[in-house]
Amino acid sequence: MRFRAIALGLALAGCAAQGSARAPAYHLIPGQVPADKGPDGNTVVLDAPQGLIVVDTGRHPEHSAAILAYAHERGRPIAAIVNSHWHLDHTTGNYDIRRVYPRAQVYATNAIEGALVGFLGRNRAQADKMLADPKVPAARKAELLRGRSVIDNPDRLRPTRPVLKSARMKIAGRTLDVRVAPFAATEADLWFYDPKTKLAVVGDLVVGIVPFMDTACPDGWAKALDAIAKVPFTTLIPGHGDPMTRADFLQWRTAYNNLLACGRSAADKKACVAGWDRDAAKFIDAGHRAYVDAALDYYIDTRLRSSPEEQQHYCKPLKTG
Repeated sequence: MRFRAIALGLALAGCAAQGSARAPAYHLIPGQVPADKGPDGNTVVLDAPQGLIVVDTGRHPEHSAAILAYAHERGRPIAAIVNSHWHLDHTTGNYDIRRVYPRAQVYATNAIEGALVGFLGRNRAQADKMLADPKVPAARKAELLRGRSVIDNPDRLRPTRPVLKSARMKIAGRTLDVRVAPFAATEADLWFYDPKTKLAVVGDLVVGIVPFMDTACPDGWAKALDAIAKVPFTTLIPGHGDPMTRADFLQWRTAYNNLLACGRSAADKKACVAGWDRDAAKFIDAGHRAYVDAALDYYIDTRLRSSPEEQQHYCKPLKTG
């Protein structure tokens, strides 16, 4: 499952239109969080003067194929890739996209460097053990090999245009308000706001069903949510899950803050899990309830009630391991 190891776990959709009917603000290719294989993050495609901007590229080849099919359908090149963070369910498809569009520039933070010497390095070894296990299904092994190939060729993950600080910038000729959130869901998450369409695309700083806290600094994450709340968006695209209204986002932020408070208290862990299930009920479908509860049980133990040193592990630079 995702919360055990992103690196191991780390459909062409209809057009999601906001704004005028003539010019949709974005095209959404939804990700998925299945119980039996690794997830794919949401992909958002934006029009720009120089071509298409693809925000996050998923993990599985089917997801990459959906992105390429949309570009072909539109008859426009993919001019830029924006990675909200380095998790493999948001970046593995970079290689597939750039094989077809080699001039596409990749905009992301440099947080991948810390991940390569830490989290991804550790999980590559775990993948090797699973690949050697004859009981692991062939489909799962193919998924593991794909992830391992990306880790072994880190230039597939590294940005060609590193984003080091928040700034208003042009990507493929389109102006976006790009923000860097330090020590949040990862060492440095990238999100952006488009003032023209009032659209915010925030990656895994918002995950509908449950915050994926595998590499999280919980307090930094809370600060990032506060920063998002300050921009006047009307539509927000999370890293996983359906588009949100402002009211949806504020409800999710409240659920997140309540989870942190409960998880760090002396309250029974089951009460904290039940609290999330109640506060975030709108975002949790029946098929993911057991997944969510198991994830929260794990995150409370490892991120909110572990040793002080472990709780702070992802709240500091990781480049040196």
